[in-house]
Formats: sequence, C-alpha cells, structure tokens
Amino acid sequence: MFDLSRFDDYKEDNRREVKKARGGIPDSLWSTYSAFANCYGGVIILGVEEGENGSWHTTGLQNEDKLRRDFWNTINNSQKISINLLSDRNVQTYQAGNETILVIHVPAAKREQKPVYVGGDMFKGTYRRNWEGDYHCTSGEVKAMLRDQTEDTMDMKVLEEMQLDVFNRETVHAYRNRHMAYRREHVWEQLEDEAYLERIGAARQVNTDQKLHPTAAGLLMFGDEYKILYEFPEYFLDYREMLDPSIRWTDRLQSSSGDWTGNLFDFFFRVYGKLVKDLKIPFMLEGATRIDDTPVHRAVREALANCLVNTDFYLPRGIVIKKEADGIIMENPGSIRTGKKQMLKGGISDPRNKALMKMFNMIGIGERAGSGVPDIYAVWESQGWIMPRVIEEYSPDRTFLQLLFIQKPQDKKSAIKIGDKKSAIKIGDKKSAITEERLRQITEYMNIGTEYRADDISAFIGLKASRVRELLKILAERDVIKVSGKNKNRRYQKKH
Repeated sequence: MFDLSRFDDYKEDNRREVKKARGGIPDSLWSTYSAFANCYGGVIILGVEEGENGSWHTTGLQNEDKLRRDFWNTINNSQKISINLLSDRNVQTYQAGNETILVIHVPAAKREQKPVYVGGDMFKGTYRRNWEGDYHCTSGEVKAMLRDQTEDTMDMKVLEEMQLDVFNRETVHAYRNRHMAYRREHVWEQLEDEAYLERIGAARQVNTDQKLHPTAAGLLMFGDEYKILYEFPEYFLDYREMLDPSIRWTDRLQSSSGDWTGNLFDFFFRVYGKLVKDLKIPFMLEGATRIDDTPVHRAVREALANCLVNTDFYLPRGIVIKKEADGIIMENPGSIRTGKKQMLKGGISDPRNKALMKMFNMIGIGERAGSGVPDIYAVWESQGWIMPRVIEEYSPDRTFLQLLFIQKPQDKKSAIKIGDKKSAIKIGDKKSAITEERLRQITEYMNIGTEYRADDISAFIGLKASRVRELLKILAERDVIKVSGKNKNRRYQKKH
C-alpha cells in the first residue's frame, strides 16, 4: 500500500491518508486508525500534506522521537484506543527528499476485535472509511460488528416467545424428503417432526418451560415470511430476471408477495431452478449417461448457498439475486467475516449463520471446508469466462458476487500477428459487446437525481476507477449522464 518510489503517483483513497503532523500527533489520526481497522486496513502517512489537486507534498516532522513516543503511549492506552493492532514493524520511517515522514501500516481487524473505536464509548467512537474520508458508524453498524464477534452465530438464538407452529409444515416435509433422498436410510428418518427439527438445529429445548422452541435458523428456513418478520423486520428476498432490455423485469420473485412461503428453503430451490434454466453448458457423458449436474451448476448452487448463509438478516435492503443475459449478481447484507483476502484464498470456513450452513449441508448443498469461493473461481477459469468479482460495501454493510458468462477477451494484436485477421475482428466485436454491457450496467445502477463518483460505480461493478471513468465519458458523449466538478470532486448524474 506504500512504496516510496511511487510517492508522486499517490492520492488519498480508501487505503491511504496523509497528515501534516507538524505540531505532533493530530487528533484525527485516531479516527483514521479506527476507520482503516474496521474496513480493509490502510496506511497513515505523517509529515505529508495534500494539495488542492489531490497531489501530495512533504512537510516533514519536528521532533520525531517525541512523536513516536506519544503515538505508542496513546495507542497502548485502552482508555483512548480500544485495541492496539500494531507492532514495531507496522511503523516505518522514510526519507523523502530532505524531509522525514512516518508511515503507519494499519491492518484490518479480525471480526472478534471489531469494533475498533476511539475513547470509552464504542457507539460514539467507531469509524469506517468512505473513500478518502472517515465517517462515524451508526449504532446499527456497531451492533452488526458485535454480532459477528461471537462464536455462537445469530441464527443459533432460541426464540422463546415462539412455538413450533411458526414452521410451514409443507416446507419441513419437503426438506425431509430432500434429506432422505440425499442420505438414504438415515437414522433420523423415522423421527417425528419435532424431534427431527431439534436434531437439525431448527428447534431447541429451553429450561424455563422444558419445551421446544424455534431457533432463528429454523424460523428463516421453514417459517412463513410474515412470521419471520417478527424477529427480522428487515428480512427481504428478491429475485430479478432481466433478460430483455425493453422490459424492466422478465421475471420476479419476492418474499413479500404473499403467494408463497417466502422462507429461505423455498427461495433457494425456486431461484436455483431459474438461474440454471438457460445455462449453455457443453453436453457431458459419464459412460452412456448424460450428466446434467455440471461443475457450473454446482458452482451456482454453492454461490447461492453462500449468499444466504452469510447474510446478516438484521440489516436493511435484503438479499437481491439478479439474472441478466450474460451473468448473475448476488447481493447480501453483511460484510465478509473472514475478510475478502482470506475468503478468496479459502481454507477457513466462518459462515455468519452456522446453523443454516449445517441445514444446507445435510441436503448436499454448501461447502464447510472454506473452499467454496475458490472452487467457483476455478470453475469459471476452466470455462474461460471472465473471473468472478467480489465487492464489499459499507454503510450499510453489503457483499456482491458477480458471475459473468462472458469469455475472456484474447489479445487482438496476437491474433493479427499470427495472421488470423478474422479472429481479430471477432475479438474486437466481443470487446465492443462487453463495453456495451458495462455501459448498460452503469446506467442500470444509477438512479435519476442522485450524484455518483467514479469510485462508487467502480466498487459496484468491479472495474478499476480509470476504466469506469472511460465508460462514463462515453455515456456523457451520448448525453445519457451529465458531469459536474473537477478532479476528485467530479460527480456524475443520470439524465433520463
């Protein structure tokens, strides 16, 4: 995140912040420390000032030894900073020209360490990063971090005020049928529903009345939507199919429609069937038998299950699954518990809803070993498709997974070099089609009357900000959007 040789190229963003610090440690350093720790991590550079055009220039430090002492004394004072995430190796001194600067590398905090806050009140002193600025977290954001601290996940909660009649019996029996088809002659096959629900974690006995009551996981998996809302007022499931540009929705399924249960089990199987219906997968045989359940089908199943079991159902905006002509976008409330880097690496399973994960595992869906997302990437690689994109947003916390069924563009120059001009033309056509699709995604994302930065759009569609600015320029030339401001103050607004 910091390389002295690239100093002149840097500007403040969601991972870098500069402060003059001529008079000692600035108070604003600690809100930035909190913000970086509660997001992706970042670097704070002391002895540097930002110019009006966003460029940096050094101002140097006075009495560096005292500044360092003050820094370590403060960060190790639990009355002022909730936790010290740093060691000596995280604080480095550089000589930039004739001036000395201090670079503080702040790692992202683990979920059990969050929220990282300033002062004695976490609800007043917790910050996160919003591009080049720090903002106070809402009480809802702080509570979400606290929910993620515990090993007992939110779906293990026993809902003592509810009885087992909140479960939709048809859904329970449909689940049992799938379980028995997946695990034939299972020892639980002959159990009554109540005992079976207790075994799978959908119900639990409490000491107060010695009766079984639903768990939050059981309510989400088997309850009717209007009953789920008693415990999760923000609960909402939304499937949107947008295959025809001239029609807003070619198909839509919402948990609040009232014509189906609206629970997670029924949503999963209804939506999965719609997602894979039009998949163009090569014909495969195993011996003389056609294989309909390909690695792509399994990857889509894995992605959908991951989306559901990693949702924070107390957060707003709900789960949104979008099926478009060339891909799928899955959105769920909640940040990534293991962090984006670890999730892409794999090997650690840390679902936000462990009981829900267990229930899906019991019917052959989901991956406990933490290899789910890397496996999805491997399938896309094997198909030659553009790599999936994982995007995290905050305020409110939200995670996006973008799966495109678009072949990776080849090198146009290479095609010409080997004399295959027709291939080069086809590649050019494909790139043009991809560009048009990106333009459509941007205009779909933007709401009329709302101003956007290139970085907002970049985070949503998973492209570099420089590429997004090129696409926005095309839209401005087509008179689809209007542009105001200059440099980092530039904003974009949809016209119609």
